[in-house]
Amino acid sequence: MRTTAIVLAGGSGTRMGGAVKKQYMDLDGHTVLWHSLRAFEDSDVNDIILVCPDDDMFEIAETYYPEFPKIEQFISSGDERYQSVYNGLRAVCGSDHVLIHDGARPFVDGDTIARCLKELESGTPACVAAVPSKDTVKIADENGMVISTPDRRSVWNIQTPQCFEYSLIYKAYSELMSREFEGTLGDLNITDDAMVVEHFGGTPVKLVMGSYNNIKITTPEDLPLAHAILSGKAGQ
Repeated sequence: MRTTAIVLAGGSGTRMGGAVKKQYMDLDGHTVLWHSLRAFEDSDVNDIILVCPDDDMFEIAETYYPEFPKIEQFISSGDERYQSVYNGLRAVCGSDHVLIHDGARPFVDGDTIARCLKELESGTPACVAAVPSKDTVKIADENGMVISTPDRRSVWNIQTPQCFEYSLIYKAYSELMSREFEGTLGDLNITDDAMVVEHFGGTPVKLVMGSYNNIKITTPEDLPLAHAILSGKAGQ
């Protein structure tokens, strides 16, 4: 079976507050995106599709392609994450499975990728990397008042990669985009790929153990933790 990794590098990084987009920030001499690509280049996926802004595409291709020969295509990102994913899915050619990963998660490891691939190869049509929540979670109303407290044993923090049979995720995303074009999405707030499959694919999604190190670089507060993770790796 053939597997493609779609790596998303289209974020603007506005929450970081700096001039450099988060995926291009330096971590131990390499960019955040470099670390993400390294993990998939060293994995058993067959090829990589890198989704990035048009303005960055030439520089990204010149910078990353020589070091990551699994990159088959550079595809334009959309205004929203789900539009970027759809652009990437449309570019997939001949793969049975896809792994969708946020390029701003530099610490995805080979073991997590391998567990996801094994789950897909066993016949599971949809699975996502995740870790059990360490915190108690509260459900609140629009006024910030607690409505309920779910059992922490059933609460997981969702990560990427998010992994699917290609035909399933492409069909689900095509339905999403059709609804958006028709203006019939309503107030549905799409925050990850699993939601698209849950709403438009009619398929349950399985959780696969990820890693607590697999953080997403989103705000300036994430950078000290990222450097601490790298320091820990260097000491191993």
